[in-house]
Amino acid sequence: MSTTTTPPETTTAPGPWSPFRHAPFSVLWIATVISNVGTWMNDVGAGWLMTELSPSPFIVAAVQAATTLPIFLFALLAGAIADIVDRRRMLLVVNVMLCILATGVSFVVAIGAITPALLLVFTFLFGTGAAFMAPAWQAVVPKLVPRPELPSAIALNSLGVNISRAIGPALAGFLIVGLGIWSPFALNAASILVIIAALLWWRPPGDGERRLPPEHVTGAIRAGLRYAINSAPLKATLIRAGAFFLFASAYWAMLPLIAKDVLQGGPSLYGVLLASVGAGAVGGAIVLPKIRKKLGPNRTVAAGTIGTALVLVAFALVPDQAVAAIASAVAGFSWIAVLSSMNVSAQTALPDWVRARGLSVFLTVFFGSMSIGALIWGQVASIAGIPTALLIAATGIIIMIPLSCRAKLSQGESLDLTPSGHWSAPIVNIDAPTDRGPVMLQIAYEIAAEDEAAFQAAMDRLAHARKRNGGYGWTILQDTEEPRRFVETWFEASWTDHLRHHERVSEEDRAIQDEVHALHRGSETPRARHFLQPSKKEADT
Repeated sequence: MSTTTTPPETTTAPGPWSPFRHAPFSVLWIATVISNVGTWMNDVGAGWLMTELSPSPFIVAAVQAATTLPIFLFALLAGAIADIVDRRRMLLVVNVMLCILATGVSFVVAIGAITPALLLVFTFLFGTGAAFMAPAWQAVVPKLVPRPELPSAIALNSLGVNISRAIGPALAGFLIVGLGIWSPFALNAASILVIIAALLWWRPPGDGERRLPPEHVTGAIRAGLRYAINSAPLKATLIRAGAFFLFASAYWAMLPLIAKDVLQGGPSLYGVLLASVGAGAVGGAIVLPKIRKKLGPNRTVAAGTIGTALVLVAFALVPDQAVAAIASAVAGFSWIAVLSSMNVSAQTALPDWVRARGLSVFLTVFFGSMSIGALIWGQVASIAGIPTALLIAATGIIIMIPLSCRAKLSQGESLDLTPSGHWSAPIVNIDAPTDRGPVMLQIAYEIAAEDEAAFQAAMDRLAHARKRNGGYGWTILQDTEEPRRFVETWFEASWTDHLRHHERVSEEDRAIQDEVHALHRGSETPRARHFLQPSKKEADT
């Protein structure tokens, strides 16, 4: 039996657990937690197996890099595909392939045929699967619950990830000791079957009939990048993400060697440390709303950054297993404080039409910083030792707090990015097939001399709005014969792209446009004129 109904809108204020009232959310949430437990067991198995195959800190850190590098490489492509194809079908295909891969890995490990190079290849393939799933998973959440319950659903998903983080690593440690190093990989394959079953059961509601043809992948990627480049709230989030994760990656990259070489422990200790991270993150997820309300997103991230630096210092200077477990819990608490705040900042900076692609840009910076950082700190540890690498990373992450503080988080919370639908249909008296282009648009304004400064400031903001929605080659020029007359010009790739602009223009864009129009002193409201390159038939006549 499956469900195809859209979740009804709630009339009362939603509580933190209200998404569980909807069967699709509950089923997929439980299945995802189980699957993530398997993923964490797989990661612990890979990290510990590499310490046995190669003692080099650089090679061990390369496991972390192989996990995160695919998301850096493929997240943009995955986000574009997730905005074009059936997301449920995409998730099913990727999970089936991952299940086959996990089964193969467990067999190769069980027969003793695994090598460091082969393990890195397998880890890279697992990371590639995660890269293609992440944007699609984030994009399906609004289909599982009513819009008022969406923040609660996002919070519960974060809680689920950290519950699995608390269970999976500890379970993997005991399985490695009790059954062998192959067992975490085998159970990961079994856990993927659960999420496959849940996806087969779920039937999402349809999106309705499209008025425009779907975007091509390359055009969709360009649109996502263009939006990110011209969105001040998203750019600020990306700056803060790079500043934190580049240095925080030292903890994740070095943890297997910290457990084995610094703390003189085994796979059980490694699992306990990761479980402590998960437990700290679960506690953080529960109290974070109160902390964020009191401190705000920027000071919350600063506090989490300081907490991460203290953890790195503790691991470097106090080689004690009990202290390490406590420090790992602090690391989990700090991690969720930073990651959740940045994720909210990225979400609120994006309208629905580009959400998967915009989040994929955030994931690219996130995991790119983690990958590069893992390689850097692994090399530093190989040269100067693990404690020195951790102390350098702690120093760097503290220095980045004042250097990145001007990039404010959650700027998008005050913006209304819903489609305004206020642009009237363009007047077309020629043949304008959907693929015809480029399109040139011009709007003339009459501006008094005393309003020129305000006009230029408003037009600068309007220029970013045009570019976010597909415009390029934007200019504003002043008429030499009539100095009060200014002409705005920009281009769009095709007639279809311009029609998409009509669908995507937001209430925030409308507010900027109204500000510009209020400065106009002409007798008529400024109107866009559309120009197309003549078709061959028109050119011949």
